[in-house]
Amino acid sequence: MSGKKVFGTPLPGIDLARLDGALIVIEGPDSSGRSTQIGLLGQWLEQQGYSVAQVGLRRSQLVGPEIEAAKRGNVLSPRTTALFYATDFYDQLENRIVPALHAGTVVLADRYIFTLIARAAIRGVDHEWLEALYSKALVPDATYFLSVAAPELVERTFASRAVLDYWESGMDLGVSHDWFDSFLTYQRRMRAEYRRLQQRFGFEIIKASGSVRTVQHELRTRVGAVLDSVLGAAPHRERTTDG
Repeated sequence: MSGKKVFGTPLPGIDLARLDGALIVIEGPDSSGRSTQIGLLGQWLEQQGYSVAQVGLRRSQLVGPEIEAAKRGNVLSPRTTALFYATDFYDQLENRIVPALHAGTVVLADRYIFTLIARAAIRGVDHEWLEALYSKALVPDATYFLSVAAPELVERTFASRAVLDYWESGMDLGVSHDWFDSFLTYQRRMRAEYRRLQQRFGFEIIKASGSVRTVQHELRTRVGAVLDSVLGAAPHRERTTDG
């Protein structure tokens, strides 16, 4: 078992060599199936005998509710919003992710710093400033981006909740008064940012237009191989990949 790495310098007081768990990140836009896939993946890993913890954006008790209130008011600048999200992230890193990894747990992250960087970057925040902001983040053992074309995201969104989200449609950017057009433009810009980040940080792309079962099969295969490498043999060896 090897120690973890960070993108820059670690948070004070954290011994990277003692973080024996695994950090697996699932990235992707809303309606890409992230939450469903993470839920199924977590259940499967627990069946294999792993201890599993799940984290995600805006789940910090420190500032999570305040971020929601700020979003409703739409009064913060992009850089201030980025700082708010960074506070949420680092609170979870220090108080949830690191303790879980120290205990040998598999941490499944429903999005990570890559989404935070992409969202802020297309709102005009400098890339170098953002990377410096998140330089104390742990490097995941694996990152998978669930890729779905923008038109299909629209269909999935309407099928699940019948309305488009203000922020996920990029309405704050003022690119169009039409929510549908704004959504497509915003998602294409986000896709371009994710492509840049993928080239920068090397995470893997998984086409998520297939069935839930097909995407889950691919995730289990890839994650299982990563955990074998990072943690050694699974507690239970029946590594079946069927749902």
